[in-house]
Amino acid sequence: MYIPDKFRETRPEVLHGCIRRNPLGTLVSVTRNGLTADHIPFLIDPDPAPFGTLRGHVARANPVWREHVADQDVLVIFQGLDTYVSPSWYASKREHGKVVPTWNYVVVHAHGRPRFIEDGAWLHTLVSRLTNEHESARREPWKVTDAPEEYIARELRAIVGIEVPLTQLVGKWKASQNRAAPDVRGVMNGLEEDHNAFLGEMRDPDSR
Repeated sequence: MYIPDKFRETRPEVLHGCIRRNPLGTLVSVTRNGLTADHIPFLIDPDPAPFGTLRGHVARANPVWREHVADQDVLVIFQGLDTYVSPSWYASKREHGKVVPTWNYVVVHAHGRPRFIEDGAWLHTLVSRLTNEHESARREPWKVTDAPEEYIARELRAIVGIEVPLTQLVGKWKASQNRAAPDVRGVMNGLEEDHNAFLGEMRDPDSR
């Protein structure tokens, strides 16, 4: 991924935060039949430092876990907020008119060598953690134990776990950092008028 220095984010805690807010990753793998991409919700654990470990699962029927080339890393892409930026928002438009549209966005790329896991206890722990994470905000959270035990056991046999200890983790926060301050204020004003959530990515980048 091309990242000008102004847009580069390398702090693991910031990158992990983006993954937790946007857990549906695009898993890009090299297989015996070429490149493949799968869309999988992941958990991110901070250990081992500095980059941490991704964990998720795929359907057993998905050939990726059998066909992944063993000595190849995977790339997992996590897409954060994004927005179109109108040149009409720039103060410099009124000064000289030499402006064009662009797109602001947040994205995290995670790299590592995957391990595919069939162990039932490992998978039960994983799906319980995933469920608890995404049910936590509900008034009456659903739990894996709410379903019949034999049903869950059958469902677990239909999936395969994936664990990716990360060897590289990098983010790109393109939030008009390359523009002069009056242009940045203009973009923020435009986003505020449009009630655009990307405004939060521009207000306080150090508190991501």
